[in-house]
Amino acid sequence: MRALIGIALACFAALGTAAERTPDLVLRGQLSGADQHTYREVPFDVPAGTARITVDVDYTGRDEKTTVDLGLLGPGGFEAQDGFRGWSGGSKHRFTVSATDATASFLPGAIAPGRWRLLLGIPNIRATSKATYTAKVWLSRDDEGFGPEHGLTEPLASEDRWYRGDLHMHTAHSDGGCLNRSGTKKVPCPLFLTVTSAAKRGLDFIAVSDHNTMSQVSELRELQPYFDRMLLIPAREITTFDGHANLFGVSRTVDFRVGTKDVPDWNALLADVARAHGVISINHPNRPNDETCMGCGFTPRTPVDMRGFQAIEAVNGGDATRADTGIPFWEKQLDAGLRITAIGGSDSHIGADDPRDAFAGTIGTPTTVVHARDLSMEGILDGIRAGHVFVDLEGTRDRSLDVTASVDGAKAHMGDAVPAPGGATVHVLVHTTAAQSHVVAVSLDGSLLASASQPIPASGDVSFDWTSDGKPHWLRVDVRSPEGKLLILGNPIYVNH
Repeated sequence: MRALIGIALACFAALGTAAERTPDLVLRGQLSGADQHTYREVPFDVPAGTARITVDVDYTGRDEKTTVDLGLLGPGGFEAQDGFRGWSGGSKHRFTVSATDATASFLPGAIAPGRWRLLLGIPNIRATSKATYTAKVWLSRDDEGFGPEHGLTEPLASEDRWYRGDLHMHTAHSDGGCLNRSGTKKVPCPLFLTVTSAAKRGLDFIAVSDHNTMSQVSELRELQPYFDRMLLIPAREITTFDGHANLFGVSRTVDFRVGTKDVPDWNALLADVARAHGVISINHPNRPNDETCMGCGFTPRTPVDMRGFQAIEAVNGGDATRADTGIPFWEKQLDAGLRITAIGGSDSHIGADDPRDAFAGTIGTPTTVVHARDLSMEGILDGIRAGHVFVDLEGTRDRSLDVTASVDGAKAHMGDAVPAPGGATVHVLVHTTAAQSHVVAVSLDGSLLASASQPIPASGDVSFDWTSDGKPHWLRVDVRSPEGKLLILGNPIYVNH
């Protein structure tokens, strides 16, 4: 099973991030005045194994008021039970459908092989006009995630910088609740209120991680154009009897029934996730696993190849000061030689007492801050994979940490590795913002390196040198208050890994 995970991860690394791929089919046709007030079915064949259909339609003649409406029919057309797959009129030019999600106006459902039809309605074309249409069709497999760019994958911002977000929250699609408008009863909380609350916090991205479901994704597609400054990342919390984990970036169903013949153990689940190119993070690993928190703690019954996880939720809500915080669990994996990223999540479930501001003061605490090439789903997930992350425990809007280690011209940032032969000087530069009067706390392999820890001056910059012994180490910089309270949890720089 370890080999399966390793092979799948290696295949994913080779894929990288590519531009939109060439469509599988291009359908073209002509329209004339004779097509006024008619419908045209444009057939195309969908092979077995297709998991998603994405269509992009363009047409000429708009300057002459030509209008083309769009719909989609599956095999069997209107006569089949699930043959009608949607109608957007002229409101959209690109749409997608899959078993788990679909663009608003269209219906999710299984993608049956056979002859599908793009349905064109022509409410207006002048008697003397002519027009042409071109429909690009992508037929995606399970391993292509959410398919070609179609509303959840394109960047909202192109800057290479730090982005602030929350990777763990729940809505009415699982067990997220808030007060009804009358303020008299707790009800399943609409996803729109959750997203609105996150936007009020000034976050750049959120992941909506309802339990074992992706029913929220179609709604996220509907909301993303409106929330044009905050990326909505589809996720799910895989909830098992011996642990929870957040899965990001996978559109298809993943069998979560660990302990059954189909998913005998966590290694089988992780191999499936790796084949789907997902990012998976263990949630709140040190929680109890009993009647007080059923399945919450990570207590697998058989050994798990931890290389299948890319991240650990080291901070869940406000648990950093409690005995059940996930930080020691994460550090144990670092001590075992793994390079695994610490992230945080609010795990917001319950709305505020004020029904007008559901989830106020909860979402975004803590904030996971990711250095990414752009504000896109793959940009954020690649930043997490690389370990270019810190966790702002109080969820401020401006507190930050950046760490660079230099050895003989080689440089590394949080999450990176740097070679340092025995006797070499490792020069570490720490840049912070909004952290003046606090303290830079440096740890080596989990033990405080007192000689390097120091107060943060008004400039926000501190530096220190450390002499390498030539052995593998992980060097981490955190920010603490003068009283020792953890404010920012950094990810390590790996020396000689």
